[in-house]
Amino acid sequence: MGQFVHLHLHTQYSMLDGANKLPDVLEQAHKYGQPAIAITDHGNLHGCIEFYSEAKKIGIKPIIGCELYVTAGSRFDRRTRAQGGAGTNHLTVLAKDLEGYHNLCRLVTLAYREGFYHKPRVDHELLERYSKGLVVLSGCLNAELGEHAQANNEKRCAEVIEFYARVFQKNFYLEVQPHAIPEQQRLNEVCAHFGKQLGIPLVATTDCHYPNADDHYAQEVLMCVSMGKQISDPSRMQHKGVDLHLKTEQEMLAGFSGWSPGAEAVANAVQIAEQCEVKFNFSTYYMPVFKTEEPRPLIELMAEKARAGLEKRFEKLSKQTDWGAEAEKTYRDRLELEIKLIDKMGFAGYFLVVSDFIVWAKENGVPVGPGRGSCAGSLVAYVMRITDVDPIRHKLLFERFLNPERISLPDIDVDFCINGRDKVIQYVVQKYGKENVAQIATFGTLKAKAAIKDVGRALGLSYAETDKIAQLIPAPRQGFDYSIAESLQMEKRLADYAKAEGKDLITLAMKLEGLTRHTSTHAAGVVIGDRPLIDLLPMMVDKDGNDVTQYSMTYVEKIGLVKFDFLGLKTLTVIYTALRLIKESRGIDIALEELPLEDAKTYQLVSSGNTIGVFQLESSGITDMTMRLKPNCFDDIVAILALYRPGPLDAGMVDHYIERKHGREPVTYLHPLMKDTLSDTYGIILYQEQIMQLARSLAGYSLAEADILRKAMGKKNPEEMAKQRERFMKGATERGIDKKLVGEIFDQMETFARYGFNRSHSVAYALVSFHTAYLKAHFPVEFMAALMSHEVSDSDKTLKNLNECRKHKIEVQPPDVNSSVSGFSVGEGKIRYGLSAVKGI
Repeated sequence: MGQFVHLHLHTQYSMLDGANKLPDVLEQAHKYGQPAIAITDHGNLHGCIEFYSEAKKIGIKPIIGCELYVTAGSRFDRRTRAQGGAGTNHLTVLAKDLEGYHNLCRLVTLAYREGFYHKPRVDHELLERYSKGLVVLSGCLNAELGEHAQANNEKRCAEVIEFYARVFQKNFYLEVQPHAIPEQQRLNEVCAHFGKQLGIPLVATTDCHYPNADDHYAQEVLMCVSMGKQISDPSRMQHKGVDLHLKTEQEMLAGFSGWSPGAEAVANAVQIAEQCEVKFNFSTYYMPVFKTEEPRPLIELMAEKARAGLEKRFEKLSKQTDWGAEAEKTYRDRLELEIKLIDKMGFAGYFLVVSDFIVWAKENGVPVGPGRGSCAGSLVAYVMRITDVDPIRHKLLFERFLNPERISLPDIDVDFCINGRDKVIQYVVQKYGKENVAQIATFGTLKAKAAIKDVGRALGLSYAETDKIAQLIPAPRQGFDYSIAESLQMEKRLADYAKAEGKDLITLAMKLEGLTRHTSTHAAGVVIGDRPLIDLLPMMVDKDGNDVTQYSMTYVEKIGLVKFDFLGLKTLTVIYTALRLIKESRGIDIALEELPLEDAKTYQLVSSGNTIGVFQLESSGITDMTMRLKPNCFDDIVAILALYRPGPLDAGMVDHYIERKHGREPVTYLHPLMKDTLSDTYGIILYQEQIMQLARSLAGYSLAEADILRKAMGKKNPEEMAKQRERFMKGATERGIDKKLVGEIFDQMETFARYGFNRSHSVAYALVSFHTAYLKAHFPVEFMAALMSHEVSDSDKTLKNLNECRKHKIEVQPPDVNSSVSGFSVGEGKIRYGLSAVKGI
């Protein structure tokens, strides 16, 4: 290795302190020819897998580290220095190898679990316990050594150095920095003195906080944002006299010019980098272990449960009018095929785990949704009660969920009643062990509007001015937030402001935009490991004392852990409240899975626009589209949910679908073989599964191959698309289809693939839409009472619902004086509201 290596560097994950955005700082180091670079954020490892992956992409060696918060006393001691406590200092720690990474994970995790007091702290006892595989640098001015050096306490300096030298031996270095302030110069001399006396090498760092020298002012503004200060406030924290940018080797040497140990300290940074080599294996999965009473292969147990579940489903399936021996064989053959593929992919345990907690929820009074996402295409999921969607009846494909030719982790997301979600998580914690289960972190970032407002506040601008400028950022499109740079191209008023009086504000806001602002807990993500999670990744603790991963969902999955989405869906709570009210008021038990999907009254209600409270059909835009489409079968509801999205709306697909449905536009097919696949959608390619089916029928793809084609078309990967076009052309022409026509068909499929929706998800959610519409059509009083009970905190919705009741002549009355009714209830065909509902009314 040559060149300098930064071993003390803060990224965007040093919240509102580090201004190094990962791609920018890595590119800068690469440009300087630096062979390696470290990440050492304050007290956390949030960014290390992302950092590692991005560094590897551009050929820079990533070094995993952390600037730990250390107390010289006990981590359990909550006393401040003023109260006689030991206080908190910094320490630069790097992972030398994979054992060091795991020990760093343990240190950072226990800092949160046991040592948190304003900051996640470790103590000397923990450092001794988990010292293997770590390289330690003595730290900056805020380190223990730095503090004692400034106090001219040589005795304590010696004690600190001797402790770290004893614990980390040859992996301990005395850290010096090239800043021309007296305090740093004093610390450097102390390091040089003891280094020579005790034979401990020096290493040079610069405590890098931002990529370029001219980012210093932006860093000062960032600290003002962090602390709620203005840049004009003399009491704000400042980095006076120090340059914390990503320096070149020449800058580092110049910073130590005239100080003899400097050149060796700079060279030692490279030597340390050569010693550090953490290699992650991103191809290993840590599947949760499904516990069985008898030792047997999990695939045997899963297959047994699946086959038994199919027999139970047959009890209801056999009542269908088109049922017979051929239909039964179709189900049995499909089940065996799926079992074989799941066995091949090694996911039997996953299905058993998911089935276990869903069945537990259903049997313990926690309402569960019929399904969500592509897993609705699995017959195994259906017969094991993971979903309530019959994939054969609804023409869904298993290969859209799992592809044996492109093995990736299964992803089953589950909707639970909002009141029962936490009960299911607690069940999972009890079953698999608290140490093996955690929720997943998510990160809030400074987006364009927030960056402008926060920087404006720090610069002392009025709220009115910064808010006015922030509002010039265009509204998000298709869930995509526009950056300041994009907004400058789109909004002339913003561009004019940036060129004139707002130059400083906009320039600074662009530098801070995208930085990580805070951590929070993902609304749904839960990870279940096959061992204590602390052995695999760093953890933290949320305000309620729950374990949370320090990595976001993307990087939790990247290291091989399996995440599960436990979503809370209020609509399920409304549905099951309505079912309870129907039972109480009318004595009628309703089984949702037995509702007739051809019920005319339900479609009349939806077609009339009476959709308040109907899942996903409430907004004015989709209500208008639904009234134009006039659905008269379940597939129409499925199509509505797939059509009402920006892509199909912008492309005019909605209008073509409606016109074709009502016979006002001819239904055409480029080739007769396309009719079987597209007849349900009037010749329009609406679903991703249709792309797969067309590839099979026209060009002889297997469904697994067709899923790869579907994904390539959706992602518009030019290289992969060229290969797929050749494969499709060959397969279709071999079946006698004209070559020119094959090209047209492929182009049409590619065009529609941009807008194609996951039919499995659309079917699953259309069932929830149908259930709410059916209940409203047949039991309006009970349904509206349930709906209002769960929207009572929203006065606007409550008033809207009351107007809906009046419109349909449903009487709403207050309870008797002595009544204990809370929320909304049903009595004598009328809705009564209790004290908890008065606020909303």
